[in-house]
Amino acid sequence: MDKVINTGLLAYGMSGKVFHAPFVSAHQGFNLAAVAERHTKQAASDYPGILSYNSPEALLDDDTISLVVINTPNYTHYDYAKKALLKGKDILVEKPFTATVAEAEELFALAAAQNKTILFYQNRRWDSDFVFVKEVLASNKLGKLNEITIRYDRYRAVIGPKSFKEDPVPASGLLFDLGPHLLDQVISVFGKPLSYTKVLANNRKNTQVDDYFHIHLQYENGLQVYVIANMLVAGSQPAFVIHGETGSLIKPRADVQEEQLLKGIRPGNDDYGVEAAQNIGLLSLVQPDGSIKTEEVTAENGNYLQLFDAVYDTLVHLKDYPVSQEQILTQLRIITGL
Repeated sequence: MDKVINTGLLAYGMSGKVFHAPFVSAHQGFNLAAVAERHTKQAASDYPGILSYNSPEALLDDDTISLVVINTPNYTHYDYAKKALLKGKDILVEKPFTATVAEAEELFALAAAQNKTILFYQNRRWDSDFVFVKEVLASNKLGKLNEITIRYDRYRAVIGPKSFKEDPVPASGLLFDLGPHLLDQVISVFGKPLSYTKVLANNRKNTQVDDYFHIHLQYENGLQVYVIANMLVAGSQPAFVIHGETGSLIKPRADVQEEQLLKGIRPGNDDYGVEAAQNIGLLSLVQPDGSIKTEEVTAENGNYLQLFDAVYDTLVHLKDYPVSQEQILTQLRIITGL
């Protein structure tokens, strides 16, 4: 490696333990130097030699750390991003980037003034199922597209313990939780929509925030894209349903990385990122004689380590980061209705 980037995590809860620390520590271009842990001090047992600060502010004061991962509660992203930039750090920020478009634009201007880089943690671009869908779309096997539905469903009827997601504070609710994932996938392929309509609902008993959303995005050439998330779905549905002039694709939500990481399976294991066989994609194509042939198609393995490859290439080799500021602004404008 040309350079090793000293990296700190502003939190070591589920996000830090599952989505960040395993990859920062596994990547040769990064050194997992420090975390912030207010209460339980667990990081040192997981990563011997790591520094554990009592607060994010204390970590930001460490001049040896050049990259800071901002994985604190949603409503704090703007404040910690601003503090980190003013301390001269490059930052990798969890979704949602900020609660408002104005906050995002202010941070972009500040980063430019500080000559620092903002990177966005949109890990679902590296899900096995989405990478598979992109490959099918790029092949043009489906012809001119007319309708796409992407959904992310769960069954969680009980109000969760994370107050920053369940209390009516900035950037709470399902739209701010899963909307950045689904919208980023759409925007990364199709760009800014011509128009959109949005429906939110509160369906769980005693919920104070939205737990359902449905966004209809309209694109050129008649393409209609629907992104949907629902926290009261007891049965499984396809995550991707795509229809085109010459075929259709149906794909379950199949990426196993989060599940594996929660079990302690790490990148580098032989079965890491390998989809379950029952989650295979179904590709139906119209044949020259008008008949329809359906085949099962297997996805390549998912690997979030590729996100950190992109972070490293941007910071060290000055390559363009796959997730752009304009894409984040488009996402936030749709989420916030601006």
